[in-house]
Amino acid sequence: MKLAFIRSAYGSLRVHPASPGSRLSGLSRRFLPPVGATDSRVILRTASATSSSGTRPKLTIDFGKQPEKEDGSECGSSVSEVIQSTKEAMEALQGRNPAVRPLLAILQAGEDDDVLQINMKMAGKIGLNVTQICLTKECSEDEIVEALLKLNDDPRVHGIYVHLPSTSLTSRVLNALKPEKDVDGITDLNMGRLVRGDLSKGFVPPIASAVLDLLEKHDAPLEGKTVLLVGGEGPLCLALQCLIERNGMVALKSHWNSSILQRQVMQADALVLLDGANVDVPPSWIRPGAAIVCCEPTLDTDEHTFGLSSKSGLGSLTAAYRIHNVVRNCSRWLKEQQYRPWHLHSLKLQPLTPVPSDIEISRAQTPKPVTRLAEEIGLLPEELEAYGRNKAKVQLSLLDRLHSQPDGKYVLVAGITPTPLGEGKSTVTIGLVQAMSAHLKHNSFACLRQPSQGPTFGVKGGAAGGGYAQVIPMEEFNLHLTGDIHAITAANNLVAAAIDARMLHEATQSDKALFNRLVPSVNGVRRFSPIQISRLRRLGIFKTDPAALSPQEISTFVRLDLDPSKITWQRVVDTNDRFLRKITVGQASTEKGQIRETGFDIAVASEIMAILALADSLEDMKNRLARMVVGTSRSGQPVTTEDLGVSGALAVLMKDAIKPTLMQTLEGSPVFVHAGPFANIAHGNSSVLADKLALKLVGRDGFVVTEAGFGADIGMEKFFNIKCRASGLRPNVVVLVATVRALKMHGGGPNVSAGAPLPREYIDENLSLVAGGCRSNLKKQIQIAHLFGVPVVVALNVFKTDTQAEIDLVCQIAKECGASDAVPCHHWAQGGRGSVELAKAVDEAANRPSNFQFLYNTEMPIVEKIRTIAQKVYGADDIELSPEAKSKTDYYNQQGYGSLPICMAKTHLSLSHMPDKKGAPTGFVLPIRDVRASIGAGFIYPLVGTMSTMPGLPTRPCFYDIDLDPVTEEITGLF
Repeated sequence: MKLAFIRSAYGSLRVHPASPGSRLSGLSRRFLPPVGATDSRVILRTASATSSSGTRPKLTIDFGKQPEKEDGSECGSSVSEVIQSTKEAMEALQGRNPAVRPLLAILQAGEDDDVLQINMKMAGKIGLNVTQICLTKECSEDEIVEALLKLNDDPRVHGIYVHLPSTSLTSRVLNALKPEKDVDGITDLNMGRLVRGDLSKGFVPPIASAVLDLLEKHDAPLEGKTVLLVGGEGPLCLALQCLIERNGMVALKSHWNSSILQRQVMQADALVLLDGANVDVPPSWIRPGAAIVCCEPTLDTDEHTFGLSSKSGLGSLTAAYRIHNVVRNCSRWLKEQQYRPWHLHSLKLQPLTPVPSDIEISRAQTPKPVTRLAEEIGLLPEELEAYGRNKAKVQLSLLDRLHSQPDGKYVLVAGITPTPLGEGKSTVTIGLVQAMSAHLKHNSFACLRQPSQGPTFGVKGGAAGGGYAQVIPMEEFNLHLTGDIHAITAANNLVAAAIDARMLHEATQSDKALFNRLVPSVNGVRRFSPIQISRLRRLGIFKTDPAALSPQEISTFVRLDLDPSKITWQRVVDTNDRFLRKITVGQASTEKGQIRETGFDIAVASEIMAILALADSLEDMKNRLARMVVGTSRSGQPVTTEDLGVSGALAVLMKDAIKPTLMQTLEGSPVFVHAGPFANIAHGNSSVLADKLALKLVGRDGFVVTEAGFGADIGMEKFFNIKCRASGLRPNVVVLVATVRALKMHGGGPNVSAGAPLPREYIDENLSLVAGGCRSNLKKQIQIAHLFGVPVVVALNVFKTDTQAEIDLVCQIAKECGASDAVPCHHWAQGGRGSVELAKAVDEAANRPSNFQFLYNTEMPIVEKIRTIAQKVYGADDIELSPEAKSKTDYYNQQGYGSLPICMAKTHLSLSHMPDKKGAPTGFVLPIRDVRASIGAGFIYPLVGTMSTMPGLPTRPCFYDIDLDPVTEEITGLF
């Protein structure tokens, strides 16, 4: 097989000007052609008894030159055997993975070619790639470490040979070398593995393997015999001692200046000389028939260089073993890329009665280090980006590594129409996953949305679950997390700033001035940027030379001509701030009269949040960000972020946010937290990417449990019609969360208000109200799930005020209404143990055949898609579009957006548009006030009634109870 070379960037290539034939030095790459044969030296000798004269003169052990004949000596035959064995391993490896080509990287000081040549020669016989990194001879420790770290991180490199002077092999250098790539076995970890006898992950130093190989081929068996190691210190000596003793021989160590060296040599059955090729040893010292192996030092000018000469026969055998280690490590690496079975260690819970506050429970449990959790669920170290001890981003490369791995089962948690207090979908999701993983021992993953700080400091509080079913640490979960929402805020407001700035500059500059500033001359050269070339092509201008544009083309290019009254993009902030719903901008004199009305949305309502949740790759997110429409020109054409020239910058701001964040539950089950769109004003689901990553990690028989916001009429409908279309995923079962409290409200109970005490009807047993709620709202939500052909399991989230009669009644009626099963859940008070029966019911339902289908065909007209949702899901008689909504619908059809799915913005407190209408209202007409488009996210969103995209604060927000102890830094008041 022909030897190939790989050119990769480990630093700039510095060429020193000199005469022809000058060398490349510094941090440079050496790429040399295959070399010819090199001399071989006999390094294994058997001592004779005496000379012919009977005298015993001083003898110089001189292993002279011999013709290269790799099958004609012990060393030659060993090389051939190792090469043949490695070839077979290589053929087996490439038979399974034809595209893989193992690569050995040699890191050395100076430009001596000997080491490269002998390793290239052996690699050429196998079909390996070899690359050489030459540092200067005076290289510093920092330069060595920097080069090693680059090699460690390069996935193409499967073995690193550090050929440096022993004085350069400091503890810092050895610790910098990744043990998994240390094919010479010199790191402390690999040496420790060798001493312990655990070579499943480590490597035997090639030179030690070569010496042992030669000893084993000695004429007389050496088992039980004594081998004396003379001279030398460090890893090689230690490795030889371990290997010799492990092979049934006795290893002794001595130095050249030892006073008992003569006696030790005379008693030894084999002699290994570790630091000298020409050593004067009296023949009388050597036992007849003793084996002698000389580890010749390299012919480098530095006599302390660690390694072997390329002209040594032992050097060929050592190189052969090194190549063998590289192939072995490549095979190991490929095995590690495959799916790894889970070894999840659950955290023990000791539930207390009465149940403490959420934050007290969270703080009482010590989470596993996120690195340990990642290892338990089969993530590779390089796939993790830790953010402190308790959370980490996960690389999307996981999807490529596990692309052939079958997905697990997909479970959606939705709910009935909630009270303003919420009914515990997040808590049920976490309790279910804890039950499956910690108690039933199924691989299971929860996928949750990141909470907005609006509700956290407003009315609802956090979203980490509650009681003994939480994501921990709950403070980190509810506050900032890994900064994704802040990234969205920055990206969103960059677009808003770009809009207003562009309108100002267009209003105050001529076409020529705009063009000169948009396409400036740099060093006398004027060029379009790639994003500007994209705009030119969309305009039908296929010129790349700025000087070639006509005045009309320049005008068309530089003027977006946004209509201020038709700008749809608003600024965002992650706070409930009602006074930002409508604002006026541009009032400073410096803005030259460019005054207009606009407003703020809450950050999670940004289209960028929806894109984050629906994108399936970094490239997909970048393309979606570029397609976002921010307004309309005066000529009626949509203006995108790519037209503004800002879409590339948005991708840069969002490049880390696209990676899901790994956390854990109170019982140590894994959780992905990613994206957080509201369900009433957006599509209300966690990210496609989090679900896809989790489905690969759990394996064929595992479970991924994800949650949809608010009631099934909102979050679940959008999960099916929007998220499942984008992801291509299909759920196996729906878990529908209900509470006795909410069912009583839908059965005719009095209003429930946040912050006010619950009326007596919700505390005392009332079977009539429970039955009314079950036969109205619960029944309708089960029917909605069945519209999509998915089985339903009802999870009754039990509160301490619920009576057994009420619990039994809910479960009975739920089954009568078509649920596959209905199970009371006690996870809030008991953790996963309280949801074991729910987990069993979900497992059974998920194994039943389903007949998933979408509610509507996207090719239907926009109005008909809205009508289908209103009638089949909400129970409306019909819809009524305002004149503005009708005009917008016509415009979107004209622009080619008519085939997008629908994302209804509607109150979550009722199936209808009227929050006070509980149960399952009928006989109403659904008013469509406005219709907007999120082209980047990929949906049309009609606004029903008076929906607001910026919540407000109540009289007494949650922040009254949130505080920080300045001594302990502990947070209080979060829930």
